[in-house]
Amino acid sequence: MRRLPVYILLDTSGSMRGEPIHSVNVGLQSMLSALRQDPYALESVYLSIITFDLEAKIYLPLTPLEQVQLAEIQAPSAGATFMGAALELLAECVNQQVQTNTTDEKGDWRPLLFIMTDGSPSDIYAYQQVIPVIQQFNFASIVACAAGPKAKQEYLLQLTDKVVVLDTMDAASFSGFFKWVSASVVAGSSSAGISGSISLPPPPPEVQLVL
Repeated sequence: MRRLPVYILLDTSGSMRGEPIHSVNVGLQSMLSALRQDPYALESVYLSIITFDLEAKIYLPLTPLEQVQLAEIQAPSAGATFMGAALELLAECVNQQVQTNTTDEKGDWRPLLFIMTDGSPSDIYAYQQVIPVIQQFNFASIVACAAGPKAKQEYLLQLTDKVVVLDTMDAASFSGFFKWVSASVVAGSSSAGISGSISLPPPPPEVQLVL
């Protein structure tokens, strides 16, 4: 069975502490339950979550959807936003985990990447150095989410042309975002067999696309 690897990179820096990280946890759970109701997703989706603050960590290694168990994600009381380090860790994971096509068998579907931040990379040089590496992986889609008033879209636009904005960082916005992520993953898992690329569903009202 071919897998659809889905990577989610989450900013857990100090500014996410309190309601924002709580809302993210709630949103992730609703995303999981939505995905598990979809037979295509249950068959093919493998999910991995990387968090980044002062360091980048694999919070959830690439795991089949039905086996995913999420503990509460915490944010430290203060701390930087090492987004470049998170992308470097992602590159290592994709290199090791995503199976490419061989002459004998088909590899995994092209992976999906969702990255969410409420700020800008503290390690700008590392971030800019790793962008071409990420872009060579041929993700089916890379979606970046700029959450709240301090998130810098210009850095995210260097990574992908699919940038969405959440004006507020409350539970409604984050749950809207994660519902949209799950709808995008479902679209990816059902269309993966037909074509290499996926078209994202229109986002909900809380989530605005930057064009």
